[in-house]
Amino acid sequence: MKDKTVLITGGTGTLGTELVKRLMPACRKVIIFSRDEFKQSEMQKEIYDENKVLRYYIGDVRDLERLRMAFDGVDVVIHCAALKHVSTGVTDPLEVIKTNIHGAENIINAAIERGVKKVLAVSTDKAVNPINLYGGAKFCADKLFVGANRYSKKDETMFSVIRPGNFFGSRGSVVAYFEELKAGGAGVVPITDIRMTRFFIIVEDAADRVIEAVDLMTGGEIFCPKMEPIGIIDLAELLYPRAKVLIIGAKKGEKIHEELVLLSDAGSVYETDNFYIISDKTFNDRLMPNDFEYKSGPIWGEGEWIKKFLS
Repeated sequence: MKDKTVLITGGTGTLGTELVKRLMPACRKVIIFSRDEFKQSEMQKEIYDENKVLRYYIGDVRDLERLRMAFDGVDVVIHCAALKHVSTGVTDPLEVIKTNIHGAENIINAAIERGVKKVLAVSTDKAVNPINLYGGAKFCADKLFVGANRYSKKDETMFSVIRPGNFFGSRGSVVAYFEELKAGGAGVVPITDIRMTRFFIIVEDAADRVIEAVDLMTGGEIFCPKMEPIGIIDLAELLYPRAKVLIIGAKKGEKIHEELVLLSDAGSVYETDNFYIISDKTFNDRLMPNDFEYKSGPIWGEGEWIKKFLS
């Protein structure tokens, strides 16, 4: 992305902020596109823009006309904006659909109209075999972005998806919740289910994988970063070893284990050093066997990378 103009939707979020920091030294222009004026103001205070690379655009992915204006002259779009909480899908389902599905459609239409070269959409493990509205909406968005390559003229606008796990320590994450309990001196940590596992990735690594995926993409790929899964109970014990664990039961729409690559993807999963890549094209010679699947459990790691990170 050297000397390119890059636009990041949801650019004030956890991943967006890290991407901005990584891209500033190399890009001609980095556009932060988001709807929260306060967060943009705080970001301007936090990040020193010595070379005047950054641009801040107020806008919403629900607004196609605003996207058309914002995408003018843009080379690469990294689409991070979404409503991301499972509970929001329960209380405000129409809002999730408007942002996560109709917003994806708007991104596609504006990118094709403006001749954006590459669009990488940031998805979630919950989009695989979804059991809640948030996951279902992201599943639809993934299909829209992969299918959008059929509507784009050859070699003009390419669309691909990256599917990371949970960002370690991001706002609203279970890690942040455990750390709040520890800081507040709570003696009990609630765990929904003793069997529950999740994929986690440090936001710095997630940003690296996003940039790598933009470089590798040729259109239609789903990039699944290699991550070590961990049991939530093990995570709680690592973060707050002195607390007592209380099992409270899984919430509605909450999986015990998360999946990134299903058996039904067999025959189209390729491996690189940092990814498993689902692609209908021949990506490289490292085709995974037909019985390959990539999920967080029932067997998981011991969180060695988390121990190193915490130390």
